[in-house]
Amino acid sequence: MYVNIWSDIRCPFCYIGKHKFEKALEQFEHKDKVKIMWHSFELDPKIKTDPKKSDLDYLAESKGASKEQVQQMLDGAVKMGEEIGLTLNFDKGTVANSFNAHRLIQLAKANDLADEAEEALFEAHFKEGKNIDDKNALREIGVSIGLKEADLDRMLFTDEYADKVEQDKKDAARIGVNGVPFFVFNKKYAVSGAQPEDAFLEVLEKSWAEYEEENQPLIVNKGQSCDADGNCD
Repeated sequence: MYVNIWSDIRCPFCYIGKHKFEKALEQFEHKDKVKIMWHSFELDPKIKTDPKKSDLDYLAESKGASKEQVQQMLDGAVKMGEEIGLTLNFDKGTVANSFNAHRLIQLAKANDLADEAEEALFEAHFKEGKNIDDKNALREIGVSIGLKEADLDRMLFTDEYADKVEQDKKDAARIGVNGVPFFVFNKKYAVSGAQPEDAFLEVLEKSWAEYEEENQPLIVNKGQSCDADGNCD
């Protein structure tokens, strides 16, 4: 069963939502049969990378809010992160466009390392305050999760995987995604936002029950047969 997730590295609730979903998945009986598919979503495609500008200043400008209001919002995210063991250092955050980070995720996805890429990028951005639009930083992150340097350099210095990022964005628009994180279970049930573990687990169980039913063979004719216990009719 597939769970498709649209996310942006710049979104603290995507980081939190990822971990809440993972905690729910750990409790799910059929977790080994769930395939996670990560998809790119840019909250602000036009953002200009500016390592000298703080997240607080950027958000206050972009939202037209006071620094006090933005700080209150960030404090709420920090508290949510702490409750599940995550560190969000907004005071160290680097304002950066996430497009190249998404291209790195697409490369990782092609090598079955998308989950590792997501986690490493989230940690780099929110915990370590790294510039996720810096090519050297992205190369370092890619190597750390097992990607080949040659593949990373080809991606970083060309427009490779840009089309994959754009396609994910188009798919998001097609199904009405206008905020992240956004989870789609078994191509049917959607969960928006960093929901509690119980909410994720409930949707996992409901989706799995329907997935199993949908994948049961339809018997159109039944003749004589024997069962697994050796009983024949």
